[in-house]
Amino acid sequence: MSTASAPGHGTSEPGLSVIMRERRQLINLAYRLLGSLADAEDVVQETYARWYAMPADQRESIGSPGGWLTRVAGRICLDLLGSARVRRERYVGEWIPEPLPERSEWISGRPGGTSADPADRVTLDESVSMAFLVVLESMTPAERVAFILHDVFRYPFSDVAEIVGRTSAACRQLATSARRRIHASSQAPAPSTARQADIVKAFKQAWEAKDIDALVGLLDPDATAIADGGGLASAALHPITGGERIARAWVEIADRVPDLTHLERTVNGQPGLVAQEDGVTVTVYAFDIKGDRIMHIWAVRNPEKLRLFTGS
Repeated sequence: MSTASAPGHGTSEPGLSVIMRERRQLINLAYRLLGSLADAEDVVQETYARWYAMPADQRESIGSPGGWLTRVAGRICLDLLGSARVRRERYVGEWIPEPLPERSEWISGRPGGTSADPADRVTLDESVSMAFLVVLESMTPAERVAFILHDVFRYPFSDVAEIVGRTSAACRQLATSARRRIHASSQAPAPSTARQADIVKAFKQAWEAKDIDALVGLLDPDATAIADGGGLASAALHPITGGERIARAWVEIADRVPDLTHLERTVNGQPGLVAQEDGVTVTVYAFDIKGDRIMHIWAVRNPEKLRLFTGS
């Protein structure tokens, strides 16, 4: 793997910009593989710890430090994906990937709410949309790693094989299988971002007006709504299916919590909503819109996944 050199010790070390570029690349990779920025940050920290644990002469002998870092981070993610399936079997309710705000709105989860390190920010594109990440969750760990590395980050299958521990041909098949899952989930093209924003705005207005008919008109008859409270916040334990059922459930929320404030915000690069109670973010909503109807709503309520939205 030939990427920019990673940081090391000595006068010939690359500058800060190179260090940040490597870190951002690893954060971007690990978030897409794991669906959790917190886990991605841990992976990158462990990757650099392993780099600096090597003797200086061993580090200097590595021709492509960036490639070495990517291989190590990929292998750590692969191991974590295997154990994540076991952890999520014990998870309370549904598990949804950690949502990301617009880059300019990122707030650190650290005390004091200082701005997040730019190197920890994920590039927002279609490969981090909530709909895309949810489909990735249906893949095997090996499929997910092979697909993300090859189709998203453009690594050749020979490099992917080193990380996955399979032949290049096998990795090609893994990526093909993953691609089929992606295509199967895309039943209709998504409208423009501006049109999506209009639909989300209309949903917000209908919700605040408790207009069930208007909500039903915006929802696909077979729409699905999924909430993630993780046992730390109240949330439906199972998906709600059907546009009318979702509309009635959302009106019940408005009746039960009348003081909620809904803000139109970018969520994983797409138009979404942020619900606040007494100025505190309590839910982040991501939408999957096909044509002029909402197909999926993902409501993230687990407070551990809302740290980047504390300043929204």
